[in-house]
Amino acid sequence: MDVTPGSAQGPIAGAGQALDRRAELSEFLRTRRARLKPEDVGLPDFGRHRRVPGLRREELAQLAGVSVAYYTRLEQGNGRNVSAEVLDAIARALRLSDAEHAHLTHLAKPKAHKKKPSARSQQVRSSLRQLLDTFDGVPAYVVGRRAEVLAWNRMAAAVFGDWSRLPQQERNWARMVFLQPEYHDLFVDWEQKAIDIVCQLRYEAGCYPDDPRLSALVGELSVKSEEFRRLWATHDVKEKSHGLKQLRHPLVGDLELQFESFRPPSDGELSMVTYHAEPGSASAEALRLLASWGTDATRAATTAPGH
Repeated sequence: MDVTPGSAQGPIAGAGQALDRRAELSEFLRTRRARLKPEDVGLPDFGRHRRVPGLRREELAQLAGVSVAYYTRLEQGNGRNVSAEVLDAIARALRLSDAEHAHLTHLAKPKAHKKKPSARSQQVRSSLRQLLDTFDGVPAYVVGRRAEVLAWNRMAAAVFGDWSRLPQQERNWARMVFLQPEYHDLFVDWEQKAIDIVCQLRYEAGCYPDDPRLSALVGELSVKSEEFRRLWATHDVKEKSHGLKQLRHPLVGDLELQFESFRPPSDGELSMVTYHAEPGSASAEALRLLASWGTDATRAATTAPGH
């Protein structure tokens, strides 16, 4: 399947190319408008007379209190001089989430003089690495921009596989989930994990449209993974800080783990993610077994069939 800029899959950045902010703004507004039905916002639906999915531009403009011409220019990617008040009104009309509202603002009004992200890898402070190691029996890792796994503890390796065996470039949740078949087996709801990753990458694309490594990652995954292309074309964004993950571990079987994500105050572009099981549950006992096996569990899990 060929994917070209401007195709139904949406504009795709190649290696070394910046993501097109105007195209991103246009597609984001169009897809948010398409998901709303007239009855969702109290407008009459004339059924067979509608030729577009979702709301028409003039309906959205009416709800936001702006002229059709003004909204049309914005949806065509021209966000110059748009005010925060207008963006707020459009966000309300489109019923955007907080993350979607922030994404719209990043695309329409990028921060002036934002430093271009460095091509160097992000660094994890030694004190954070030490903190990871103190989480006895708790899988934990630090993830940076572009879904890069930067540091982890022994329990994270026992649950998710020994990332030290991977080249540094491959220690990336997006590459692992979309390009390594064993992660299809590890996550019971693989589709939701994939959606979460794409939504986060799309959000970062709005914050850092000039990040060459992010653009290269999107381009690579778009070429190699049909699932990624499909999800990237939705333009969905969200930030997920906690939830439930169900895993199918090759050694201890099913695991049901709660995860929490924290951003260190002095390292806002990093997130520390921890997983824990309900006390007394079968999953808690399984984690205890993995902890007691130590490095043997990591080695066995990495070489087990399907992992």
